[in-house]
Amino acid sequence: MPGASCPITGVEGQLHGGIAQGIATALCEGHLFDDAGQLPTGSLMDYALPRACDMPPLGILTRDIPSPGNPPGAKGVGEAGPTGALAATTNAVAHALRAAGADLPALPLSPLRLWQALQRPS
Repeated sequence: MPGASCPITGVEGQLHGGIAQGIATALCEGHLFDDAGQLPTGSLMDYALPRACDMPPLGILTRDIPSPGNPPGAKGVGEAGPTGALAATTNAVAHALRAAGADLPALPLSPLRLWQALQRPS
């Protein structure tokens, strides 16, 4: 909507980006090498990355506790998003596959790998 504001803070933006990175690691990031050892997935033209429209709605809750280790009380938040999102996404897929009698394949959990897992019951 034109003129609409997006009241996302720097911390929330970092968390949103990190969560996208964690989901991407679980579902679509993978390095493929051909028989000659070349990396055909080395550019963003060949490598799947999530877009904003691929992301679920996110609600970020924070609790500000300043660090006693420096005058402004600053802390890093870069690792929080991808770590939790990777684990949560992979666990959700594992749970769904288990209910279908299938084992979790190796990451990334691409549509092809999920389909193959569903074809060979555990």
